[in-house]
Amino acid sequence: MKYIIVFLTFILISSSAFAQKTDSSKYLRISDRAIETIKLDGFPDFLAADGNDVWVTNIGKVQKLSANSKTPVLSVVIPDPCGAPIVAEGYLWIVSCKDRSIYKIDHLTGKVNAIIPLNISDPGGEISLAFGDGSLWILTDSAGTLSRIDPTSNTIIKNIKVNKNSYCATFGYNSVWITTSEDPGFVQRIDPKTNKVVCTVPVGPNPRFLAAGENGVWTLNQKDGTISHIDPDSNKLIAAIEGEVPGPGGDITVGNNKVWVRSKKGALLLTIDPVDNKIINKYLPLCGSGAVRVANKYTWVSAHDVNSIWILDEK
Repeated sequence: MKYIIVFLTFILISSSAFAQKTDSSKYLRISDRAIETIKLDGFPDFLAADGNDVWVTNIGKVQKLSANSKTPVLSVVIPDPCGAPIVAEGYLWIVSCKDRSIYKIDHLTGKVNAIIPLNISDPGGEISLAFGDGSLWILTDSAGTLSRIDPTSNTIIKNIKVNKNSYCATFGYNSVWITTSEDPGFVQRIDPKTNKVVCTVPVGPNPRFLAAGENGVWTLNQKDGTISHIDPDSNKLIAAIEGEVPGPGGDITVGNNKVWVRSKKGALLLTIDPVDNKIINKYLPLCGSGAVRVANKYTWVSAHDVNSIWILDEK
């Protein structure tokens, strides 16, 4: 009988990497933890890291923010900016949903250097750009097209066939990674040397935004609010973390030895330990959707419904 009791006790205290349900995380109020809160009129939403600073999309413009200023240090007119932009090669690359174009902007002066016309896989703007292997990457057709752009000629040099309903891209571990927003969902890995899909990895349902770094590739799965962790060495799912942050929108990024998840249900922001795949902290209060980006020493968090940008300095 005692062996049965011991066995049952073992079962109860054992945990699987695919069922991280133990919640020992701390609830923190973001206003208490922020070193600064910037208030912006309009609809501050998607973020792109630029050194210690960030760029944030807003109504009809994109604005550059600094931790040393209460007001934007640069502002550039963009017709309906949308999606998660990126800073690379000295430029901010950002999509205009109205123009169906990518704007190439000098990140120091705010001058528009080029406008690249193309299609967008999600006209609603829930997309992300990636940069790596000397190219800009964007999904341009929901039927399944990943476009590779030469940042010098500002032209599409290759269209790659991928899964349909793929919208977001990131670059890491010498590859492009994209999400397929279906149930079940998938992540595809593209080799930039061959411009071919090299593997397809099942993840949680309706993955949208993703990030590469800090010990893996990570997806925020919008249907059930889980976070999937892919090992880039084996191309296998190694953890499904119960974030309990379902719903549309949201964001995910990596940096400073953490995974950061922005959401609007369950928590404003989660931090995850990328080694043991456990939630460290949950930030409140709940707000509408927004974004999160790590910019060197700072983590920036936006919430468009309360017109707020919080700056965290937490290692």
